[in-house]
Amino acid sequence: MLYALLLVKEPLTTGANVNLFKTVVVCVAVVVMCGCDQGQPTAPVPLPESADSIGMKFKLIPAGTFTMGDASGEDEETPHEVTLTKPFKMGVHEVTQAQYEQLMGTNPSESKGADNPVETLSWDDAVEFCRRLSELPAEKAAGNVYRLPTEAEWEYACRAGTTTKYSFGDDESELGDYAWYGVNSDQKTHPVGSKKPNAWGLYDMYGNVWEWCQDWEEDYPSGSVTDPSGATSGTYRMFRGGSWYYPAEECRSAIRHWNRPSVRWFHDGGFRVCLSPSGK
Repeated sequence: MLYALLLVKEPLTTGANVNLFKTVVVCVAVVVMCGCDQGQPTAPVPLPESADSIGMKFKLIPAGTFTMGDASGEDEETPHEVTLTKPFKMGVHEVTQAQYEQLMGTNPSESKGADNPVETLSWDDAVEFCRRLSELPAEKAAGNVYRLPTEAEWEYACRAGTTTKYSFGDDESELGDYAWYGVNSDQKTHPVGSKKPNAWGLYDMYGNVWEWCQDWEEDYPSGSVTDPSGATSGTYRMFRGGSWYYPAEECRSAIRHWNRPSVRWFHDGGFRVCLSPSGK
């Protein structure tokens, strides 16, 4: 394991409406993918956490290299090496109905609950939420630009340093400790964060709702890639992670599906927000 020093800007509270920041040096434990036993679940890693102006929490995910995909899974899950060269902030939780309604003025969800993940929305809706969040005065002043995670960022954050079927191992009988899925959900969503997080402190990466990603649908490359963001055009957008409706096999780290970006038909699809610290 290596340790990296990251410079993180934190807001200072003042009596005037002035945006001041202090720079904090944070020591982050980074799991380096080497020839050692990578298949075992990693111990919890205390990654830096921050919050935005509407209370959404984020973990600062370190840069690194991992194997994306699953050789034992579907044909479209071709394992390949991916290197992410920049740290990024990933939402600790899926976007809730309360957060979505606060910003968008509406709640399209079928399974109502302020702390439940928002659902029954399209990729276009999720992108519009990110745009409006980025336009909030406090976020603009901080230089924050919010977006959907790429597929590579999503799977890297989901795996949290592991190569097993799930971030906790290969035994699907343990999935109920980490996810609301077909076996235990009672056919509905549940409040975010009510199951165990992965080793990087992210909740509901499996189950509850599918999560839209930035990428257009395309086959994985056969070789290694760096900072992939998917095709530049296409017909379908990707979503990941499974939902309350699906069995364990459809809630793996590598599972990937897609739909048209304008479609709102599925009532088990939501998203979580990503942020590059640089605002890019």
